[in-house]
Amino acid sequence: MKKFLALALVVPLLISCSSKKEDAYNEAFVKDTNGFDILMGQFAHNIENIWGMKEVLIAGPKDYVKYTDRYLTRSHINFDDGTITVETIAGTDPAAHLRQAIITTLLMGDDPGSIDLYSDTNDVLISKMPFLYGQVVDNTGQPIRWEGRAAKFADYLLQTHLKSRKTGLKIVYSVTINLVPNHLDKRAHKYIGMVRKASKKYGVDESLILAIMQTESSFNPYAVSHADALGLMQVVQHSAGVDVFKAQGKWGKPSRSYLFDPESNIDTGTAYLAILQDSYLGGIDNPTSRRYAVITAYNGGAGSVLRVFNSDKQRAFSIINSMGADDVYQTLTTRHPSSESRRYLYKVNTAQKSYRRR
Repeated sequence: MKKFLALALVVPLLISCSSKKEDAYNEAFVKDTNGFDILMGQFAHNIENIWGMKEVLIAGPKDYVKYTDRYLTRSHINFDDGTITVETIAGTDPAAHLRQAIITTLLMGDDPGSIDLYSDTNDVLISKMPFLYGQVVDNTGQPIRWEGRAAKFADYLLQTHLKSRKTGLKIVYSVTINLVPNHLDKRAHKYIGMVRKASKKYGVDESLILAIMQTESSFNPYAVSHADALGLMQVVQHSAGVDVFKAQGKWGKPSRSYLFDPESNIDTGTAYLAILQDSYLGGIDNPTSRRYAVITAYNGGAGSVLRVFNSDKQRAFSIINSMGADDVYQTLTTRHPSSESRRYLYKVNTAQKSYRRR
């Protein structure tokens, strides 16, 4: 979810906020945004100094990237491609650095709030139930849960899959591991109970929630973005999060740990879908047309969706209601000013079809 999106629960909106509070929200937004931009700039600068300009790799919505060993070693899980790549530029005993990083990555837990993706701290803890359990198997075809099996697999990989390449004056040593073919379904299954709960609570179709999650993060609970959107449904604490608290009559914003919690994240994202569906875009009569509008608005905001049809809100509703659903889809995927939002509707709609067939 992008940082400019408003988020609200399906409860009466609290609009009696004083101008001082609104100013405070705006000031906090600017402060948080500037602070995050500074953090990201410093982080990228540290990586560039050590790895080189062309080797800067940072975590994203569908990419888990964690640096350790004073930035000399990194683990990268590409949830779209289904690969784990562990790399090091350590000049002394690179195999040992890779071995430890492989073991830690395979056995890390599923608590995104406990890991700082914007530092080189060794804060990745080994878990009794690894996040990647079942998403990757060792050379004997077995899932990896315990340290002994992970260590044996790491040794096998270093003996048979170790690669090296030159980048500037440095040598990068790496090992790549493929996730199982159905890794996406394996991750989705982890959250189906939470999705069903949120679906029932807010009256939003399960298939739509799952399609949004797949498109936003590929079911990566560690998902972050350049806008500091967090978690499975990509919620930003200082914009969407503030709106949620405001709607609940609370002051402030949810913590990063709250938004990194999968259940809280799914609940918040689904609540936003519900307010789009039932309130902001509730004036669209055709359920299919409304669904197309809701999907597009989740990415780019309800106002931008309506302005595609007319600058006047009520007139926009009338125009949409005079059109067939296919024409609404065609209009949003060709005339919305944001190319990202145009593609987003296509991606989510396609993904939702697959979840409806299950």
